[in-house]
Amino acid sequence: MAQQLLMPKATAIWLVDNTALSFDQIAQFCRLHPLEVKAIADGEAAQGIKGLDPISTGQLTRDEIARAEGNPNHKLKLSEPKVRVPESKRRGPRYTPVSKRQDRPNAILWLVRNHPELKDAQISRLVGTTKSTIEQIRDRTHWNSANLAPMDPVTLGLCSQIDLDMEVEKAAKGRPLPTAAELGATLQPAQETEKLGFSYERDEPKEKEIDADAVFAKLKSLKSTTRDDEDDDQF
Repeated sequence: MAQQLLMPKATAIWLVDNTALSFDQIAQFCRLHPLEVKAIADGEAAQGIKGLDPISTGQLTRDEIARAEGNPNHKLKLSEPKVRVPESKRRGPRYTPVSKRQDRPNAILWLVRNHPELKDAQISRLVGTTKSTIEQIRDRTHWNSANLAPMDPVTLGLCSQIDLDMEVEKAAKGRPLPTAAELGATLQPAQETEKLGFSYERDEPKEKEIDADAVFAKLKSLKSTTRDDEDDDQF
């Protein structure tokens, strides 16, 4: 993929304001018409657009600009990028290696059992299969149904965990909220709970009533015992 200039008009504005390059040189570098560059210089076009410094973005060097200013026939060239960004691959049918194709039915069975919310198209994207195969495994009409065992497609290497999570999340967004019966709710309705009487008093054990006579009698017995001990010590 050929390298392209970022924000051509903003770059042209900066070159017009900060360099002595000719309109033709700027037009050739920014892929604009020379008359459009002239209109930018006259303030008739690209009003409100802020100029972009191609030196700070690494698209031009000062030496390249100086060389072009000294030679009107010199054509500006983009600087080589310091970082190469890989080209994005076009999304298409997932390719499954021949060695792993025999594991696809097991992966489909695992997805059907563990993620019933997934649509056939989503399963097809994950493991690279056809809708007819998915239907056969759902209906147990697959030729090898008796020998199939559910296996995680991530473990088998048929898809990544991120792809699986994304598809499950997409499927969950389209599902209606589960009802109380599906959740197995055991909470009573508010109409019934409002009728119940609640007591906010703490159930604490009641203290026993103190018998004053018994306390004084016990004190008297203790005093008499103390006196007898003192008498014995005197003898």
